[in-house]
Amino acid sequence: MANRKVSPNLDLNNDVAERRTRGESIVHLAFGEARLPVHPALKGQLAASSGENAYGAVPGGRAVRREAAGYFSRRNLPTEPEQVVVAPGSKPLLMAVQFVVPGDLVIPKPAWNTYKPQGLLAGKQVYEVDIPAECGGVPDPVKLRETVRAARAAGGNPRLVVLTLPDNPTGTVVSPELVREICAVAEEEDLYLISDEIYRDVVHDPATPVLSPAEVLPERTIVTNGLSKTLALGGWRIGVARFPDSTWGNSVRDGVISLASEVWSTLAIPMQEVAAYAFSEPPEVRDRFARSARLHGAVARAVYRIMIGAGATCRPPTGGFYVYPDFEPKRAVLEAKGITDAQSLFRYLFDEFGIVVLAGDNLGDDAGALRFKAATSLLYGHTREEQQLALDSEDPLSLPHIRDVLTRIEEAFSKLVG
Repeated sequence: MANRKVSPNLDLNNDVAERRTRGESIVHLAFGEARLPVHPALKGQLAASSGENAYGAVPGGRAVRREAAGYFSRRNLPTEPEQVVVAPGSKPLLMAVQFVVPGDLVIPKPAWNTYKPQGLLAGKQVYEVDIPAECGGVPDPVKLRETVRAARAAGGNPRLVVLTLPDNPTGTVVSPELVREICAVAEEEDLYLISDEIYRDVVHDPATPVLSPAEVLPERTIVTNGLSKTLALGGWRIGVARFPDSTWGNSVRDGVISLASEVWSTLAIPMQEVAAYAFSEPPEVRDRFARSARLHGAVARAVYRIMIGAGATCRPPTGGFYVYPDFEPKRAVLEAKGITDAQSLFRYLFDEFGIVVLAGDNLGDDAGALRFKAATSLLYGHTREEQQLALDSEDPLSLPHIRDVLTRIEEAFSKLVG
C-alpha cells in the first residue's frame, strides 16, 4: 500500500478543487459525482434520526434490510432481508467480496478505475477483457471464454467477473441478449459474477430494457448498489449488497459480515434510516429518480453530440452520466499538435482549454489510444439554486448556465481538431 497512488479520479478532483481556489476557470468532466441538491425529505430523515448514536447490527438493522429487499424484489429479484448487507458505500462491499471470494478477477476493459486496484489489494491476478462494440460494462462473451481458458492453461485461476450495469465509463446499458450470453459463459466456465448496479436507476429512457445477471444466474450473482448516483448522496456513503440465496451466496455473505465487523463495524444508524426511507421508494423518491435520469440523459447526449461533431466516434449514452469518445479518426490532426496518446490528449485539453477529462489509460484502456471519459454530472451549475433549476427544468439545455458551459466545451473541441 505504501507504494500505491491515490485513485486517479479522486486525485484529479482534489487538483481541480485546489486550482479553482486559486481562481482558475475549469470545466470539470473527470469526476462522476451526481452534483444535485439533497432532497428535502432525505434531509428530514437524517435530522430526525441524528440522535441515534449506537453501533447497531453489522449487516444493518432489520428495517433497512427489509426495505432494501423490497427494492430488489420490485426489480425482478425476489429478495429476503437475510440476503442483504448495508455498508458505508458500495465500494467497501465490493472490496470485501474480493477478499472473501477466492480465485482471480476478470474485469471489462475499460472499467471503473477501482475494480483493478481492489483485486490487486486482495492478492488477485486481474485479467482485463475488451468490451463488445455495442456497449461497455461487460467483457465480450467470446473473449471472456478465451481469456478464462488461456489463463487457466497458464496456471491462473479466474473465478470472479465484475459487470457494470449501466456502465461507467461508457454510459451505456448492456442488452439483455448480451447479459444472457455472459451468464452462459459464467455457468459453463464455473465463474461467479458481481453486478455493480449503482447506476441501475439512471437509465435515460424508461423503455430501455435492463436485465440483471442475477435474474439469469441467481445462484452465482452478487448485486451491489447504493444511493450515491440516483439520489446524489455520494458523501453520505450508503451502499447495499444482495447475496444469492444459495450455499455459496450464504457463505460469501457471512464472510463479508465477518470482514465488516473488523473494518467498518456497521453503517451509521442515521444513514440506515435514510436508506430505509429511500429504498421504500415513496412517490417523492420515485419522482426524483425520474427527474434525475431525465437531466443526466439530456446533458450526456448534448456532450455526445459535441464529441461526434468534433469527429470522434462514440457509443450513444443510454444510462449513467458519461460519454467515452475515441478521437482516433482525428489522429493525424492531433499528432500535429503533439497529441499522440491518452495522457497527452488529457494534458492538452487541460492546459489549453481548462477542460478536465479522465484519460482512458486510467481506466485500463490502451495508453496509446485517444480515448477518455467525460463525466457530465458536474455541468448542472455551481450553486444549489442552479442545480435545482436544472433538475426542475423540462429543457435543461435551454438554461443559460448549462448552455454557456456546453458552448465552451463545443468551442474547445472545435479548436482541438481544427
